[in-house]
Amino acid sequence: QVQLVESGGGLVQAGGSLRLSCAASSRYIMAWFRQAPGKEREFVAGINWSGGSTVYADSVKGRFTISKDNAKTTVYLRMNSLKPEDTATYYCAARSGIGVAQTQRDFYNYWGQGTQVTVSS
Repeated sequence: QVQLVESGGGLVQAGGSLRLSCAASSRYIMAWFRQAPGKEREFVAGINWSGGSTVYADSVKGRFTISKDNAKTTVYLRMNSLKPEDTATYYCAARSGIGVAQTQRDFYNYWGQGTQVTVSS
């Protein structure tokens, strides 16, 4: 079994920053998705097994940074210049195996419970 534990969500004013963390029990291809009320769950950022390859949604490119720790078991999402439209529940996702992160939801085997990010205007 795989357990993904997310943390770091909260309330922040527009223009502020937050860092989300997702701790896993092993090394995986990992990603962050988000879902706002009334909207589909969308891809935010992904990182491969080694942490050497990343991919971002156009909506967050240049503002968000995904990374892993040295053990490659924890993934981070640094969110800068936050906007009200970034408000959503953010989910950590993981997939076993070796490869590059994909944007499709069904690519990932495991999901965290989500952490709420609220950006006030």
